[in-house]
Amino acid sequence: MSTSSHSHTADAHIHHDAHHHEQGFWSKYVFSTDHKVIGIQYGVTSLLFLFLGFTLMMIMRWQLAYPGEPFPVIRFVLPIGIIGLLTMFVSGFKPSLGTTVGVLFMAMAALVWYLATGEERMPMGIMAPEYYNSLGAMHGTIMIFLGVVPLGVGAFGNYVMPLQIGAPDMAFPKLNMMSYWIYLVGGIIMVISFFVPGGAANSGWTSYPPLSEIATTGQTWWLVGMVFLITSSLLGSVNFIVTILQLRAKGLSFMKLPFFVWAQLVTSFLLLLAFPPLEAAGILQLLDRVAGTSFFLPSGLVISGEKLMNAGGGTPILWQHLFWFLAHPEVYVLILPAMGIISEIIANNTRKPLWGYKYIVYSALFIGFMSFIVWAHHMYITGMGTTISAFFQTTTMIISVPSIVILTSLAISLYGGSIRYNTAMLFALAFIPMFGIGGLTGLPLGLATSDLHLHDTYYVIGHFHYVVAPGTIFALFAGIYWWFPKLTGRTMNETLGKIHFWGSFVCMNFIFFPMLIQGMAGLSRRLYDGGEQYSHSANVIYLNEVMSIAAWVMAIFQIFFIVNVFLSMKKGKKTTDNHWEATTLEWSATTAPPLAHGNFVTLPTVYHGPYEYSVPGAKKDFTPQNEK
Repeated sequence: MSTSSHSHTADAHIHHDAHHHEQGFWSKYVFSTDHKVIGIQYGVTSLLFLFLGFTLMMIMRWQLAYPGEPFPVIRFVLPIGIIGLLTMFVSGFKPSLGTTVGVLFMAMAALVWYLATGEERMPMGIMAPEYYNSLGAMHGTIMIFLGVVPLGVGAFGNYVMPLQIGAPDMAFPKLNMMSYWIYLVGGIIMVISFFVPGGAANSGWTSYPPLSEIATTGQTWWLVGMVFLITSSLLGSVNFIVTILQLRAKGLSFMKLPFFVWAQLVTSFLLLLAFPPLEAAGILQLLDRVAGTSFFLPSGLVISGEKLMNAGGGTPILWQHLFWFLAHPEVYVLILPAMGIISEIIANNTRKPLWGYKYIVYSALFIGFMSFIVWAHHMYITGMGTTISAFFQTTTMIISVPSIVILTSLAISLYGGSIRYNTAMLFALAFIPMFGIGGLTGLPLGLATSDLHLHDTYYVIGHFHYVVAPGTIFALFAGIYWWFPKLTGRTMNETLGKIHFWGSFVCMNFIFFPMLIQGMAGLSRRLYDGGEQYSHSANVIYLNEVMSIAAWVMAIFQIFFIVNVFLSMKKGKKTTDNHWEATTLEWSATTAPPLAHGNFVTLPTVYHGPYEYSVPGAKKDFTPQNEK
């Protein structure tokens, strides 16, 4: 579609929207086709799932710190209930988003009460080993598939990307709505699985067969839930790709796109190409469990002294290949949107162009391509042979290069800048060294020799969490503080924001750095007593208590964030259209927030690159993309 035909389409869209009858509550807020409302739906839902996944981890950390001691239910449930009541109180107990979230927090308190009690799960108040496995599997699943990815792509991508390319909406608004609701159904199925006989899935977030094939009913629910989540991602990714390719504003060439849009484009291709193998694998495993097939079950499998009758001819290694063919690109699905957010914030707050913009874009494209040929570095211990190991070692080392290019460009962008240290910028600045640690600690895992020692130890957990937690989640927090004024027309409280940042920053490092130490000492992951039974872990086991306390303290600092969000929605300082004096279209071409469906009064035309800050001879230190 040419830009002119796009213009006609968009104008017609706005015209239609202007004359549309006043929407009712359900069509405006629940079954909306407005990309911004859908982005908010994704955002609220994924943040709640993140909180749930974080809570599961806090319950697990009690068991790791104090194995064999009864779990103090009230100390965990009470704060969540109080947050719910406070949220409803701030919202005045009126029908609103705040009240809805408050009710959901109360429901979560009830869920945590259920999870932390019950003789099957917690006999005598002490966690059962099988239940620890369930919490571990669901923590990973919820944080990645229901929390971080939907927040980075579903929420930020939906809300910001169409605005940044000057589009009135997504290319397929109804498909967009469907994507959210399928995601929500998948999430609900995952939560319901906690209540089925035997509890939720307990075979790890990787669901390796044959354990996952003979696991309790929760594994079947997990597979069904994953099919919904993957379908949602596929619908969303098609929509994102078509929107970026076809609905860009007049004059917005590819090399004038903000890097955030590039990141969403590459991420969408990763989702589109990597998820189908896992969806197929999930259906095959489902058939193994319910239809008696044997895709992943080897011949002669004996369970508890009895031969498994339907086992034969299959291979568990096939699942590992299909799983990691998705799961390694998934790492870049997590990190690329984060890099996109950080790029926007750093360019604006240094009042300088992004250094090496083209290098960053080409690096993101290269990462997208290479991420499909590195998956087997997760599988060195399967005995794949030295030749194929050497191939995957080489590709793994190569893919680290573009990541370093992007990180280096972001760091150089800071040089000589007149930096504004607002909360969003603090999170963005912290992202660089934190992701750097995550990336560097990943290199030994990409080499077969060192991986043999480190595989399945806490080192892997520490490495991955440095990429995802103080890496990606810090970027997502940065994005919330950054685009909150565009969302609500008000700013978030900076004092509360900085308390939230510094508390989270310190605690994150107390949680994850000791994991690297434990892992190098050889302490295995997935031990429900934290390694108490193993003599080789005796010198590092005390770190379990340090990490657990840090995790609980970090939870306290998240209260500052929750209070800040709801307080700022009501009492935050009112702001202008372009609060940050930014150059990209979402700030410079839109009207005062909150934005109506259709986004723009007049569709913008683009004349400049995305980061024209402090241009010599210009009247001001920023040149909006749509300004002649």
